[in-house]
Amino acid sequence: MSRFFDGVWSWLVAAAAETSWRELMPLGLAGAFVWGLWFYRVLLSRLDRPVLNDYRTSVSVVVPSYREDPDILLECLHSWLAQNPDEVVLVPDVGDTEVLRRLAAVDDPRLRVLPFTHRGKRSALGVGIRAARGELVVLVDSDTRWQRGLLAAVQMPFADPAVGGVGTQQNVHQRTTSVWRRVADWLVNLRYYDYVPAMGRAGAVACLSGRTAAYRRSVVLPVLDHLENEFFLGRRCVAGDDGRLTWLVLASGYRTVHQSSARAMSMFPSTLRAFVKQRVRWSRNSYRCYLTALWKGWLWRTPLVTKITVLQILLTPVTMGMALGYLLLSRLELSPRGAVVVLFWLLAGRGIRGWSHLRRHPRELLMLPLIAAVVIGISLPIKLYAFATMNRQGWLTRGADRIGGDGQGASTLSAPTPARRRAVAVSSEIA
Repeated sequence: MSRFFDGVWSWLVAAAAETSWRELMPLGLAGAFVWGLWFYRVLLSRLDRPVLNDYRTSVSVVVPSYREDPDILLECLHSWLAQNPDEVVLVPDVGDTEVLRRLAAVDDPRLRVLPFTHRGKRSALGVGIRAARGELVVLVDSDTRWQRGLLAAVQMPFADPAVGGVGTQQNVHQRTTSVWRRVADWLVNLRYYDYVPAMGRAGAVACLSGRTAAYRRSVVLPVLDHLENEFFLGRRCVAGDDGRLTWLVLASGYRTVHQSSARAMSMFPSTLRAFVKQRVRWSRNSYRCYLTALWKGWLWRTPLVTKITVLQILLTPVTMGMALGYLLLSRLELSPRGAVVVLFWLLAGRGIRGWSHLRRHPRELLMLPLIAAVVIGISLPIKLYAFATMNRQGWLTRGADRIGGDGQGASTLSAPTPARRRAVAVSSEIA
């Protein structure tokens, strides 16, 4: 075995020697800058700690629901009610007859169901937030489950009156049921271990994920009309509600923080087609949201780490495109050995950046080539396409002609969990 590694090392050294360091200098300087920014964020993220105290207040859970799989919704509802909120305000579309039937069978005074003709998720959020009675509103996607202790943990940062919004730690539900869920979980881990905590420590998370985020209702109500009636280049915005609401709270002078001890598990697509659709939608939302924050001057009033993160997200296609273009189109002539060295450098860099995920799932090191390809795919073709089409409005992964999100229905999961079996059984017995 030692001979093998000695041979590999000698081969890499010989391959690297074929390329002049002067030709790689521009790429090296750019790489050093990008790595420096990454290290800065990771360091700040490691210094972030969850808030711990006894602060509690009244809480309303607000859930917009459109064409949700009833089995998934009932399981998620069980996880919310189990943490004893003051109320759960569910806003399903009037056309979701099976969901309405199943919810009518749930005998719990804390559940309030408000059927509504959806005009997009923002309209349903508006109905739920106005109907809520709690001091805090916890906005939740209809396919997101809570892990034990989330509701208590997400309230704790609000002991600081300057805090207007609190984000939660996110992961993928049943991540092992699809290779694309494993990929999504890898990317989610990097976001919530290496990026979001850094912004949270500075009090300016750029986007509190709508999968589960808590807000002071008194902060949200004055800006609710701006959430429901946002227009971008003349068109009404349908998606991107979480980023928009986060920036409205920041622009109002409040802090948005991250609470890593509040953990939520969400459904993610099980197929490549649905995965790409989701990433296109997210990228479009990011461009609209961050360009608006930049144009209105909100971005310049945030801490340095938030400015850096947002600008890097906006410029990712440019920076990565320049790096790849330099390698492929400049005077640099890569021999077969040199091409292997570049590939090795790419995978090694992605592996180092993936440490937050790999330390939890070390066996997924074998997925490194796929992850590298996905990151390049997201950073270049997907983001470029999203930029060119950023003003196309739509959900993409949900529609009136199907139940559940694209690749996110109950049939894409493994056998029902005990919690789902209990929720479904109770619902059936009452019905």
